[in-house]
Amino acid sequence: MITHPDKVLFPADGITKGELEAYYERIAPVMVPHMRGRPVTMERYPKGIGAQGFMQKDVSKGFPPWLERVEVPKKGGTVRHPLVRDTRSLLWLANLNCITPHVWASRAPRLFQPDLCVFDLDPSADDPAVLRAAALAVRDLLAELGLPSWVKTSGSKGFHIAVPLDGGADAGEVSSFAHAVGAELVRRDPGHLTQEFAKADRGGRIYVDTGRNAYSATFAAAYAVRARPGAPVSAPCTWEEIEKGAVGPRTFTLRTMADRMAAVGDLWSDMRRRRRSVRAAAARLGRR
Repeated sequence: MITHPDKVLFPADGITKGELEAYYERIAPVMVPHMRGRPVTMERYPKGIGAQGFMQKDVSKGFPPWLERVEVPKKGGTVRHPLVRDTRSLLWLANLNCITPHVWASRAPRLFQPDLCVFDLDPSADDPAVLRAAALAVRDLLAELGLPSWVKTSGSKGFHIAVPLDGGADAGEVSSFAHAVGAELVRRDPGHLTQEFAKADRGGRIYVDTGRNAYSATFAAAYAVRARPGAPVSAPCTWEEIEKGAVGPRTFTLRTMADRMAAVGDLWSDMRRRRRSVRAAAARLGRR
């Protein structure tokens, strides 16, 4: 049961905790399958986005007996991440003022074998045309390597591009492959793209972030609300929409997603049926 539904989480928009919960309840049928089995890190804002939030990985107490968790080893101990298996568990996160659930690229119990490879484009400046070209360049290079890709808005500044994998490679292999793809992208367009981690070294270029593929790294779940004014959603979109410039990083919001879903449904629904081998793609890249 939701507590304090009238608490305002997005002050500029008047969006309450109750409205956030209602959104996650509506979107759960399409969102949960993309999250199922993935360890969750909660981005929580008990006082709303106007105050400092925090990230929570471990759930060791104060959880209901029905909530599934996965125990993950860490240096000096373990972390017990919550798992979202159904609508009830997704709403439990939201009731903790978790605005954005962040998930791993792998699923329990095969935590060392990712079933996604994720590319996160992080622009330094607001230049939609350059960002759009960068996203299409990622898509095209992946296609050259025999990898179909799906795209979603980040709900922040850029786009997330995801490749479904067959789980045959471990996290180290996937991470190395993603980094090599990033390097090839930068080689092709050094004026607009970079792999420099430090913002001061990016020179206004788009950061091709492949760090989402490291073991235990996370990215915003598909359909997650982001803790930004307007409550933008990290929503799947089509490559055609990217090509036409019809969609930007914050185009979709908590309050517009009902119409969006009625119009297009789950654009990522067939992703898992088109899983590919990262090893085969790495071999192709290595021959270039």
